[in-house]
Amino acid sequence: MPAPISVIVPTLNAETTLSGCLEALMEGVDAGLIAELVVSDGGSTDDTTTLADAWGAGIVTGPASRGGQLRRGVAAARAEWFLVIHADTCLAPGWTEAVVPHLARREAGYFKLGFDRGGRLVAAWANLRARLFGLPYGDQGLLIRRDHYARVGGYAEIPLMEDVAMSRALRGALMQLDAVAVTRADKYRRQGWVRRGTRNLWSLLRYFAGVSPDKLAERYRRS
Repeated sequence: MPAPISVIVPTLNAETTLSGCLEALMEGVDAGLIAELVVSDGGSTDDTTTLADAWGAGIVTGPASRGGQLRRGVAAARAEWFLVIHADTCLAPGWTEAVVPHLARREAGYFKLGFDRGGRLVAAWANLRARLFGLPYGDQGLLIRRDHYARVGGYAEIPLMEDVAMSRALRGALMQLDAVAVTRADKYRRQGWVRRGTRNLWSLLRYFAGVSPDKLAERYRRS
């Protein structure tokens, strides 16, 4: 039986984090779960694409926009299931034990969030938000069947909040997997845990209030 999962990783100047992300995925290769790796690059100026090629990834390129990159990456994928994960995130050992039984289900899945250094309260809030409100963010990954992805229209081609838009489209058909996605805490540590968390919450509220993702992305880049 062919491996059921295509992995899609959006990248932009991710040479320092990509190898860690891909190393963690080797557990899925060894378990016969991963059919291919697709790296969707947004115009990296470092060695990201060279590194991705060395890992045997298929590479698609286009403008830097998380939603657009994910949409292009998924369009290039061939397997029955898509596993979307950020380049600065590593799935914790044992993640395949949670994924294998989930492949018999029809719901989409996401992982519990953890940070590589600190951030236990922020991670706890993110996991609570995901369970109570059905709003996991992109750094919690997404495991979704091809036909399910097609039914909800795929990722919106927007520069920010593409993960929230997808979570809202999947409301009621999205469940937490019993495995952890460990993401880099660099931005939180550099900007401050409270400041970064508050800014993320404010951006979410503004998005729900109707502010366009383009405006949110512009402010996000400035800050």
